[in-house]
Amino acid sequence: MVQVQLPLLDMYRTMLTIRRFEERCNQLFLQGRIPSTLHLYIGQEAVAVGVCAHLRRDDYVVSTHRPHGHAIAKGVSLRSIMAELHGKATGCCKGKGGSMHVGDMSVGMLPAIAIVGANIPIAAGLALAAKRLGTDQVAVAFFGDGAANEGAFHEGLNMAAIWDLPVVYVCENNLYGASTHVSKVFKIANIADRAAAYGMPGVVVDGMDVEAVYQAAGEAIARARSGGGPTLIECKTYRFVGHSRSDPRTYRSKEEEAAWQARDPIPNTAQRLIALGLADEAALAQIEREVEAAVDDAVAFAESSPLPEPTDTLKHVFYEA
Repeated sequence: MVQVQLPLLDMYRTMLTIRRFEERCNQLFLQGRIPSTLHLYIGQEAVAVGVCAHLRRDDYVVSTHRPHGHAIAKGVSLRSIMAELHGKATGCCKGKGGSMHVGDMSVGMLPAIAIVGANIPIAAGLALAAKRLGTDQVAVAFFGDGAANEGAFHEGLNMAAIWDLPVVYVCENNLYGASTHVSKVFKIANIADRAAAYGMPGVVVDGMDVEAVYQAAGEAIARARSGGGPTLIECKTYRFVGHSRSDPRTYRSKEEEAAWQARDPIPNTAQRLIALGLADEAALAQIEREVEAAVDDAVAFAESSPLPEPTDTLKHVFYEA
């Protein structure tokens, strides 16, 4: 049995960092200081953190149009993500990707892919490369419930299964594909049940509990790394905000939102840390101050960074040796 207590304080810090980063992004957007829209990860932090806590720097993560949390959990710097959201030359993708395409291959985070489901077979490709090269790297694909009805989902899982690839598929089922409830587009209770059709394990986990996610992900990642093949993990979670900044959430009831917010993984993990004697109120307050300072620093860095030069549009179009 994996001992979840050891990384719990670190996981709390990372979840809190994602939350405060996303809240600040929301404020900056409303102030007109970040261009384009945002797909915020608020509420789902336990999924990215519980999974990425097991990954090495050279393991791969392939994300979606809601990527900030995955990027932070995988180790992309706050400065470079915030600069990317501002369209600055110091951004992790040189200001060319924006919110939906953050990433940094130096820490194994492929620039995020905004096309729903498109990252699923790409993760299989990364895992195939690792297998052919004889490394023990693992690829992880994060995707939402809506992606599980895309053809790429079935193609990607099938190829990963028949080749026993070292890949873990993490479905973040937040109940809504944009504004469509899962009950309207799935005849089954659990998306993870589809794993049986491809001959791989399917696991359902409470995506609001970072310890539960950590446990399930640890087993799946260890299995993949040792040559046991892929796993589909379905994390039942909830986004506390709209699908994007233009979403008023009129399709959800206030009662439903309140019930899920009561399961917020961040204050619940704080209470768990205190109960286990791993932290006290003073230690948690210090973490809060440090996280706020790191987000402040990221904003200051982004806003003081230069915009790309016009000639930069001609760079990074093709591979340059």
